[in-house]
Amino acid sequence: VQLQASGGGLVQPGGSLRLSCAASGSISSVNFMGWYRQGPGKQREMVAALRSAGTTNYADSVKGRFTISRDNAKNTVYLQMNSLKPEDTAVYYCNVIATAGNYWGQGTQVTVSS
Repeated sequence: VQLQASGGGLVQPGGSLRLSCAASGSISSVNFMGWYRQGPGKQREMVAALRSAGTTNYADSVKGRFTISRDNAKNTVYLQMNSLKPEDTAVYYCNVIATAGNYWGQGTQVTVSS
């Protein structure tokens, strides 16, 4: 199974983007789905997480602006990003942890700039 991340791009400050992470096949027994990002010269950090129980966690820097969700029928996890700021500029990666393994998407570039 492979994860394909998409939806990145160039957006002005205050704008919105929705990232998608589609699995090439069904992944059973998923325990964790998350989005991470790595900005220029920075370490990779977790942005949002969705656990099997339905609980979510967000980095303090994105709380109230980003929302993680999933569509089981489409084997896809989303990250809705609103009120984007220049400091949100980064490569965004999706991650799925299941009984069968730990899967990463290839990354999608988000650039917030006027």
